[in-house]
Amino acid sequence: MNGYVDTRWGQVHYRTSGSEGPALLLYHESPLSSLVYTQALDELSGSVRSFAFDTPGYGESAPPPQETEISEYAATLLEAADNLGLETFAVAGAHTGASLALQVALQAAPGRVSHVILSGVPLMTSDERADYLANWAPAVTPDADGAHFRWAWERYVRIWKGPAEMVHLGAKLLLSNLERYNWAYNAAFRYDPEPDLSALGVPTLFLTAENDLLITSDRKAVGIVPDARLQIIEDLPGQLPMRVPKLFAEAVVAFLKGE
Repeated sequence: MNGYVDTRWGQVHYRTSGSEGPALLLYHESPLSSLVYTQALDELSGSVRSFAFDTPGYGESAPPPQETEISEYAATLLEAADNLGLETFAVAGAHTGASLALQVALQAAPGRVSHVILSGVPLMTSDERADYLANWAPAVTPDADGAHFRWAWERYVRIWKGPAEMVHLGAKLLLSNLERYNWAYNAAFRYDPEPDLSALGVPTLFLTAENDLLITSDRKAVGIVPDARLQIIEDLPGQLPMRVPKLFAEAVVAFLKGE
């Protein structure tokens, strides 16, 4: 089921599943949308009430008025949860979504967030941040000969390594938001999560893929967060909710149950 909720920046779009159990808020990587959680929502529906949000400016959510920071994106997404009447919940996110989940957990009042599930936290040196800001998500404008279509396709072939259906989805979502596809990317690269990781006071799971681009960051981060553990899914490059939605859902539900 799809829905919209009002926030300071306009409406935030979300997908939801399940009618019983604890609430789980899901945040996607840039520059995608809650579509990446479609299959995982089905798998989660028997155990939790899941809400997968489109980050403001992506998917079908209204954009912020200008480029902004992770803390502001998170404040708006927390407002969305408030306006949906969600009093307590777990949060989960991948890459940019991991930064959003972390900030939502820290901005929420004590006791509201029960569990945190992260993948691809951008724990980097200042030089690494500068390199990502300079090179990972350059501004791209439409080209009369369609070169931007080829660029988007080749980008996802390179970083996702197939299958074709996933590459098509990634390229399509990027191109649908080409003029500001890099806003949340760059907010994540400017964001230093290390102080916030050490401040987490709830059970935390780093649920990641063996060959994820940010697996090294997750290995470091698990040593910073009190009461954290690392679970690695072998032989995958990332995007667990799309590649292995059943396995992703089983790991999430087991963690929420304390197993």
